[in-house]
Amino acid sequence: MYRAVILDVDGTLVDSNDAHARAWVDALAESGRMVPFARVRPLIGMGGDKLLAAAAGLDADSAEGQALAARRRKIFEERYIQFVRPTRGAADLVTWLRDERMTLAVASSAEAEELRDLLRIAGAIKLVEHAASADDASRSKPDPDIVRAALARTGCAAQDAVMLGDTPYDVEAAHRTGVGIIALRCGGWTDDALGGALAIYDDPAELVERYALSPFKRPLPV
Repeated sequence: MYRAVILDVDGTLVDSNDAHARAWVDALAESGRMVPFARVRPLIGMGGDKLLAAAAGLDADSAEGQALAARRRKIFEERYIQFVRPTRGAADLVTWLRDERMTLAVASSAEAEELRDLLRIAGAIKLVEHAASADDASRSKPDPDIVRAALARTGCAAQDAVMLGDTPYDVEAAHRTGVGIIALRCGGWTDDALGGALAIYDDPAELVERYALSPFKRPLPV
């Protein structure tokens, strides 16, 4: 049976994907780049470095790219984080997993300070033992670096851990780490986009409701 759970946060434990997209749109607009929300929204879930390249053709390591990323963080804090809410059943799921004696680790493309705020909103900040953020990896999702860092902190082998995520970037990163993944629709992606997951549920609450028949009780090979 699984001994550790690697948790994505945005879209998985907090309903923040739209808010992140709007913050990017606003920051890009301030720089004179009118990038529509519809173009940015499907990129949420990958790291900001990859998003800047995909949405605006910008190198995240350039002076302009770094300034835009910093401005996006400020806009998110000032305009949007106050409206972010937990996904349905987020705190209940994390509590349930702790009660099942799972080792819990976060693998998020968010930076460390922002990640703490999001975990606080999710009601999970005191329940998660380990966290790997953008500060702990040279390459963001869908590259596996952040998931590998989180897995290492659990002290478990890949076959003893499972990930929870909400985007195809989570699915790819988990697969490239050798970790199975359970996907949630609450991030806004379709089942087709989440193909390759061990199972797909609407949100954390549905996973709790169906826990006895989930991969936690019936593990499947990666």
